[in-house]
Amino acid sequence: MKRTLLCLALLLGLVGPMSAQRLVVAYVGAGSDVMPDTRLMTHIDYAFGHVNETFNGITISRPERLEAIVAAKGDVKVSLSIGGWGSGRFSEMAATEAGRKAFALDCARVIRQYGLDGIDLDWEYPTSSAAGISSSPEDTENFTLLMKEIRSAIGPDMLLTLASPASAKFIDFQAILPVIDWVNVMSYDMGRPPRHNAATYRSPNAGFTMDQALERHLAAGIPREKIVMGMPFYGHGNRKDYPDYVDFKDHKPPKEGIHEVWDDEAEIPYYADADGNMVLGFDNVRSIGLKCEFILKRGVLGGMYWEYSCDNEALDLARTVAECLLK
Repeated sequence: MKRTLLCLALLLGLVGPMSAQRLVVAYVGAGSDVMPDTRLMTHIDYAFGHVNETFNGITISRPERLEAIVAAKGDVKVSLSIGGWGSGRFSEMAATEAGRKAFALDCARVIRQYGLDGIDLDWEYPTSSAAGISSSPEDTENFTLLMKEIRSAIGPDMLLTLASPASAKFIDFQAILPVIDWVNVMSYDMGRPPRHNAATYRSPNAGFTMDQALERHLAAGIPREKIVMGMPFYGHGNRKDYPDYVDFKDHKPPKEGIHEVWDDEAEIPYYADADGNMVLGFDNVRSIGLKCEFILKRGVLGGMYWEYSCDNEALDLARTVAECLLK
C-alpha cells in the first residue's frame, strides 16, 4: 500500500506522454537461483555471456539458468548481456574484421539456440583497462564496427542494446545510433563513502549524479527515446563499518552509534556515524520511487536495475519500479 501511495503521489501533476508506460529492464545474474517475477518487468538482460578464449564466439555463464528463464518469460523479452566488469577479450576480438564477423555470427547462433530476443553488449570499457582487461586506442572505432556487424548478423527485428557508464565516455554514440535500440545508462557506482553510490541530484555528499549522467548522454547525441536510466539494488559501505557491497536484501537497521540520514538535495538515504560521516550509501523504496519520478519527468524510454537478486524476498524495490513505470 505504501508503494502504491508513493507512486500515486509521484504521478500527480504528470500529464500527457509523461504518464505513459515505460520499459523496465531487469538485469538477472547467473550467480543466483532466484527466478524473476516477469510481471514486474518488460525486458530481462541475462548476465553474463563472455567473449570466448579464441576471440571468435561466446561462452555463457550457467546456460541452464538462461534456458529456465526463457522458458518462463511469458511476454517479457530476454536478451543475453555479454561482458560485465572484468570480462575481457573484447579488444582482441573486435580488432579484426574476421573476429568481429565470427563473434556477430555467434550472437545470431545464441539467439536462435536459446530462443532469445536480442543481445546487450556490456564491454567495460573500450580503450580502458581499468577493469584489468586488455585495451587499445582503436577500441572505440572497433566497437562501432562490431555493433554494426552484430546488427547485420542478427537482423532488424532482434534487440541490440548496450550498457554505458554514467560518464558517457568510451563510445561513439552518434555512429552506433542507427543500429541500436537503446542505451542502458549505468547511473550507479558513481561514488563510495563519503560520496553517494547513486545520487539523483547534486548535493555536498554527491560526486556524479543520475541527473548529470542523463545530461552527458543527451549531450553525446542520444535521443531521450533511446535512453534507459539505471538504478542500483545495492549500496556501498566504507569497508570499516559496512562492506563495500551491501545488497538491499541484506540491509539492516543502523548499528549502535550509526544513524540514518535523508539527503534532501540528492534524494537518497545514507547511514552516518556520530560525527556525521557517511558509512553506508544505499537506495530504499523512497529513493527508488523518486528515481522513477525522474525517469517519468525527463521523458526517457525507461528504467533498468542491477540486479534482480539483490532485492529482498518481498521484492520491494522491483515492485516499486513496476508500480511507478508500468502503470
